[in-house]
Amino acid sequence: MQKDQPSIFQQFIGNNIEREIKTVCIMVEMFCKHHHHGDELCEKCKGLIDYAENRIRKCTFGINKPVCSECGIHCFKPEMRSQIKDVMRFAGPRMNFKHPVLAIYHLIRKYRLM
Repeated sequence: MQKDQPSIFQQFIGNNIEREIKTVCIMVEMFCKHHHHGDELCEKCKGLIDYAENRIRKCTFGINKPVCSECGIHCFKPEMRSQIKDVMRFAGPRMNFKHPVLAIYHLIRKYRLM
């Protein structure tokens, strides 16, 4: 299968890249509201979203991109990787209740690789 040719699974669930970016944005927003106590995103969290979106869009795997935690190539800088891990550690469990559909898609993508 070619790098940019979607599998049947990907055709069924749609664009992984756009969904992953949306999921990251929601998770960072949840984290920021809880930890930085504002209605608007702080500059640090805006920067994290911009950085994550840029890295996700530039993923060498293209539309066949695995979830980042299962990827062998860690393209985030160590500082940014630490920040996104903190965000996911906080927001990940809460996604099941606030955004269950996105959480289910993430789990499907994660466990289909195993």
